[in-house]
Amino acid sequence: MDRSDVIKLIPITYTKDTAGIPRATEGEPREVMCQVDSVTRSEFFEAGRNGLNPEFVFRVFFGDYEGERLVEYQNKRYSIYRTYHGRNDMMELYAERKGGTNGGN
Repeated sequence: MDRSDVIKLIPITYTKDTAGIPRATEGEPREVMCQVDSVTRSEFFEAGRNGLNPEFVFRVFFGDYEGERLVEYQNKRYSIYRTYHGRNDMMELYAERKGGTNGGN
């Protein structure tokens, strides 16, 4: 697959409410250029053993990634379950779709 595209990285901050319970708040999504690829077979099976459902690897420039755990791609939300600092100052973001991140999609 390995094609160029655009994703939205979505930051999440946690603040405690009046009862002291942490509440998640989404920040403003940022569009960044990326390369999109499918996960490898070995990644798919290894992640599956750990209860994950991997779908994509997004490769973004190291300076564009600020630790976000949510990404939107083609109007669908994905959770970033693993990152890897790859070659040529690129970060690999391994993403899965799961309940709670989909927003009804």
